Amino acid sequence: MKEKIIENGIEYVRNGDYYIPNLTVPDDKVYNIGKYGRMHERFIKENRTCFYSMKILNGTWLAYLEEIDTSAKEMIDKLVKDMAIKQGITEELKAKDQMAWVGAMNNIHHSAEEFILSEYVYAVEGAE
Repeated sequence: MKEKIIENGIEYVRNGDYYIPNLTVPDDKVYNIGKYGRMHERFIKENRTCFYSMKILNGTWLAYLEEIDTSAKEMIDKLVKDMAIKQGITEELKAKDQMAWVGAMNNIHHSAEEFILSEYVYAVEGAE
């Protein structure tokens, strides 16, 4: 038996009595996947196994997670800024009463994060 064969453009390597595809993931790009990407990864692996398998097989899984993570972070930043303006949380309040400012900004951040978790991280519609 041959050690390697090529069939339909795929190289197979002999492992015992079987030929296993010699598939590798291209490692030329470094992906920055943060908190929201990892949370989405866990959700998709547990709830959308077909979608997960499709992304893994076509090699777009890491880029997809990086896109989700980046979008979530950008949206949180935008929401926090917009909500702070609407609620009148200003630098004046920060200078006058730091604890009130920190409390208000924490509330805003948690509200924005709750929205992001439901719309980006744990969204089933986005994983189609």
